[in-house]
Amino acid sequence: MMGLVDRFSTSLGLARSLVVYYGQPWRRSALRRFYSSIVNPGELVFDIGAHVGSRSSTLLSLGANVVAVEPQPAFAEFIERRFAAHLTGFERVAVGRMAGEIDLLISSRHPTVTSISSRFVETVGQSKGFSQVVWDRKVTVPMVTLDHLIAKYGLPAFCKIDVEGAEAEILHGLTKPIPLIAFEYIPAMPSVASNAIDRLMGLGAYRFNRVVGERHRFVSERWKTADELLVELSQMPTEGASGDVYARLDRQ
Repeated sequence: MMGLVDRFSTSLGLARSLVVYYGQPWRRSALRRFYSSIVNPGELVFDIGAHVGSRSSTLLSLGANVVAVEPQPAFAEFIERRFAAHLTGFERVAVGRMAGEIDLLISSRHPTVTSISSRFVETVGQSKGFSQVVWDRKVTVPMVTLDHLIAKYGLPAFCKIDVEGAEAEILHGLTKPIPLIAFEYIPAMPSVASNAIDRLMGLGAYRFNRVVGERHRFVSERWKTADELLVELSQMPTEGASGDVYARLDRQ
């Protein structure tokens, strides 16, 4: 059970996340325009690592059928209160390579960097951008696979994955290609992106693009091969800006 100080830190961290994701309306408008170009009304989408539901909210506003997944207790409670009635499904679980249980590593003051990856915590904790972050809590949560979610809800047209260093692990729990997948890349941990890309290429013929930070636009008009993107990512400085890799199944 959390003490008074822990509850205050958690409330402060949640408030900070709400300001970041809901307090900049111009970025929310840009996100809506961006998603409207890649997601159609009525399509099923998975939001893995839903945080405070900003992506789920935008996707819902576009008429998508959203399954949100968020194991972090403070975020999960917020999503249940605000969005649960509008979601196709909501799962308070982690997603990974196999079903079971796993420890969730939580930073009360910076809850958006909650992770199931101890390697992520050890690696980025040494970088300048994470110098003020302390992972001060640990809770055990259920874990399922993407295959499990697909069996329950169906194959999504789009799956967004933002889980702080566990993206490749999640993709190893997938055995069929999803038409469009987005996963976070962090220059301080290049192996996560390269492993995720390798896994996707084992599932299907994908082409790739990326978005830097919260800019909500592709950096290139041309979708690239896996090798081209891997070269591009390898040239980024360790302290460079994170972002999202988009993988689109090439049906040609």
